[in-house]
Amino acid sequence: MKKIEAIIRPNVFADVRQALALHGIDGFSVSEIAGIGNQEGRTGLFRGNKYEMQFHTKLKLEMVVDDHEVETLIELLLDYASTGQVGDGKIFIYPVEQAIRIRTKEKGAIAVR
Repeated sequence: MKKIEAIIRPNVFADVRQALALHGIDGFSVSEIAGIGNQEGRTGLFRGNKYEMQFHTKLKLEMVVDDHEVETLIELLLDYASTGQVGDGKIFIYPVEQAIRIRTKEKGAIAVR
């Protein structure tokens, strides 16, 4: 099993979610995050005062999938989360030793379905 973390733009989430659902991937967590990367900061204006906005709002998707689903998932993320602009995000892949569903005590890949 692998854990996939994808940092994406909030405005592409609806398309990513629909693509994942169409491919049978419906178990994941979403967190709102803010970070700094290669995107430059923006200057904002609030009540006549200029300020620098250093952090950019992103969404972090986290899911655990079987090894055979990893390549399909990566292709979906690359296809549906990309705008071609700086700041599209990143995908991280981690090995998962074990998964256990607390309610039923099921272990392994069955626990993440």
